[in-house]
Amino acid sequence: MAAVKAGILGATGAVGQRFIEALANHPWFEITALAASERSAGKTYKNAANWRLDTPMPENVADIEVVPVDPKAVDADVVFSALPADLALTVEPDFAKAGFAVASNASAYRMETDIPLVIPEVNPEHLGLLEVQQDNRGWDGYIITNPNCSTIVMTVSLKPLMQFGLESIQVATMQAISGAGFAGIPAMAIYDNVVPYIGNEENKMETEPLKLLGEFNGAEISPADIKVSASCHRVPVIDGHTEAIWAGMEANPSPEEVREAFLSFDPKLGDLPSEPAKALIVRDEVDRPQPRLDRNMGDGMSVSVGRIREGIRYIAMGHNTIRGAAGASVLNAELLHSMGKL
Repeated sequence: MAAVKAGILGATGAVGQRFIEALANHPWFEITALAASERSAGKTYKNAANWRLDTPMPENVADIEVVPVDPKAVDADVVFSALPADLALTVEPDFAKAGFAVASNASAYRMETDIPLVIPEVNPEHLGLLEVQQDNRGWDGYIITNPNCSTIVMTVSLKPLMQFGLESIQVATMQAISGAGFAGIPAMAIYDNVVPYIGNEENKMETEPLKLLGEFNGAEISPADIKVSASCHRVPVIDGHTEAIWAGMEANPSPEEVREAFLSFDPKLGDLPSEPAKALIVRDEVDRPQPRLDRNMGDGMSVSVGRIREGIRYIAMGHNTIRGAAGASVLNAELLHSMGKL
């Protein structure tokens, strides 16, 4: 099977580097283009990027020449977008019009009615929107999005609870500083501190799950009838978002029933290279999950849950720049490829 040619838009930034890490030795995709801003274009990647991950820069990308973020300059079949939302708003449609598959981590098009917002373990059937999108917009390509990082961690844990008649969610997040980007929050603002506000984060957490857990009827998605209330906070942790979740369910399950639902959750995506052996890992220790101990479970793609109590109340935790960003887009593209859509 020939490798799918893959490009990365915004390749020098935090999420762009995670895309490179995920794709450098991928069995299905081959990195053929790295695109970034004009100040980086024309340089080799090793000279354009300030590599900040704790894994070495892959040798097979170091000497790739960075190109402008322009469909005419990018040689690829699928592009992974790590662009900021304002830039994605104009750039991503240009790539879709030019025939590219765009797997976007940006928020610009997540809530558009004809653009799928997908977590493969949660709503793969929503990929049916791609045909609607192409018919509506006249594009040869398409855009598929993954949710906000905190939304992903929560919604993967909510999927097995749908069987109990999920009615309401209250969530308080403790979010890592890497979610703000390398230069997103000054050290003096976060040391010895908790910042009880992240711009637009609560809105994303209160709206995106309704689309993700909604029903697709072949033409559109009917949002789930669930009330979600979120309070989001930045904490002095480098990677790994921790969330305290209160779930109201019609069937009023016991903690034991919820634990069993988590344990038995099987989205049957084992053939996808980035899908972990367990999408949900149940921690029974009284003080787990913790970001430092659990964020890299399943190569950073598993969501860990624990402290399941009467109520139902529990803790969910996942790696925000892998499971919640680059890894989520790569998993979406793997699902598309497995369905013959790449």
